[in-house]
Amino acid sequence: MTQHVTAALPADASSDDSARREWWRDAVIYQIYPRSFADGDGDGMGDLPGATARLPHLKRLGVDAVWLSPFYASPQADAGYDVADYRAVDPVFGTLPDADDLVREAHALGLRVIVDLVPNHCSDQHEWFKRALREGRGSALRGRFHFRPGKGEDGELPPNDWESVFGGPAWTRVPDGEWYLHLFAPEQPDFNWEHPAVHDEFRSILRFWLDLGIDGFRIDVAHGLVKAAGLPDIGHGEQVKLLGKQAVPYFDQDGVHEIYRSWRRILDEYPGERIAVAEAWTPTVERSARYLREDELHQAFNFEYLTTGWDAAELRAVIDRSLDAMNAVQAPATWVLSNHDVVRHSTRFADGDAARGLRRAKAATLLMLALPGSAYIYQGEELGLPEVTDLPDEVRQDPAFFRSTGQDGTRDGCRVPLPWSGRRAPFGFGPAEGGPSWLPQPADWKELTVEAQDGDPTSTLEFYRGALAVRRAHPALGAGRDVEWLDSPEGVLSFRRTSPRGSVVCTVNIGAAPVTIPTPGTGTVLLSSAETAPGADTTILPADSTVWWAA
Repeated sequence: MTQHVTAALPADASSDDSARREWWRDAVIYQIYPRSFADGDGDGMGDLPGATARLPHLKRLGVDAVWLSPFYASPQADAGYDVADYRAVDPVFGTLPDADDLVREAHALGLRVIVDLVPNHCSDQHEWFKRALREGRGSALRGRFHFRPGKGEDGELPPNDWESVFGGPAWTRVPDGEWYLHLFAPEQPDFNWEHPAVHDEFRSILRFWLDLGIDGFRIDVAHGLVKAAGLPDIGHGEQVKLLGKQAVPYFDQDGVHEIYRSWRRILDEYPGERIAVAEAWTPTVERSARYLREDELHQAFNFEYLTTGWDAAELRAVIDRSLDAMNAVQAPATWVLSNHDVVRHSTRFADGDAARGLRRAKAATLLMLALPGSAYIYQGEELGLPEVTDLPDEVRQDPAFFRSTGQDGTRDGCRVPLPWSGRRAPFGFGPAEGGPSWLPQPADWKELTVEAQDGDPTSTLEFYRGALAVRRAHPALGAGRDVEWLDSPEGVLSFRRTSPRGSVVCTVNIGAAPVTIPTPGTGTVLLSSAETAPGADTTILPADSTVWWAA
């Protein structure tokens, strides 16, 4: 498969944008899942020194920032999203000086650093929660969580009918008879954001990491901090799943917005345009936009786009809805295809055919990168990694896998450690050939390593590098508010992005057969996801392909 990259860029195009204002409006942000990115000490678990050593790969890839999933001190009941100490690095990932080294090295390379913040819940090993249990009924510390008496004659029933996202009741009973709320695993008790001590603690945590030099936060479960008064029953048995859109009394309550206004004031105190990004599961993209009003957060993940299938009409509709909603609050749209909680898009789009999945994944990536706003890349998608669907049960670690009434427990498949080099596992993930990795890698990943793809013009890695280079250099790509839709055949999306210094037309054939279209613009291909031969008047677009044209 051939991609075409031409020199047909404006003569004054520049990639030196490290000092640009409001950098988040068009930033390409790369998610590092630390335990699976790079293992520096050979124990089979990725860590901060390993990630720091691999930052030059991300610089060469062409991203603007990295977002790291949690590396805080944690018992790892949910891969670090159960935090025991928000100001400490878990020994499995390194030390606080290692975190400082990573931030400094990233900044030296021109990369910004965003870290995960988990404010909805903590670990059951957090000192507050341990004291709340130890001190028993009436402990002042219990007010910082949601402890309640049970229902039934002896309090033997949960306080309400809420269910955990991971399956089963959202309540666990403690030996003294009271129950505590956990919307996720029992090891993750929810904070009570009605308590002022919780507000004070998280303002302090924000300042701790901002003082270390980080450039922003990704806020986990940003929609979940405030619960409806009285914790009312839902009245039905439908469980909210990951990325769920249901309107429920424990998600997307209006009270969360005052919390984020107070956080925005702290962020604005610091130089360098520090930002916050919401992971907010909301019923509509319009509800998501409420988190991005001018005195609140800067970005929100576009889950509606992520969950849209490979369908032209559906994609156009979600693009229009997203841009309309974000423009209403003067916020940038964001676009994402994969992350640590969902099946990789090369597999989601495959319909049982791996080659088709990769073809569609590359086309989807070019579409995403042509849209106005900011884009997210999940580690390994630049290598074309598929989901690992045959992990044996004995190596699974996703807590949802162990709760039979919960999710499918498939998140481990997108978290398998990255292959960097060599012909034997762990493929450069760790320092020693044949060394351990916390999840096993498929043997055929030897063909997908960074080393194997580097310099190969037909590889997925070089395709991503080319796409990000063109996006960075062309003034019509990146930040913006809208697209100009152009007439196109059924199953084809075509739109123009314009700027005073040049325009780009993006054409996407989402159909299963080649389509003939009028050759756009000057007929000059900037980049294509499949081999394309433009004609003077018409061009045949291959099935499942995207082309960027100079216009």
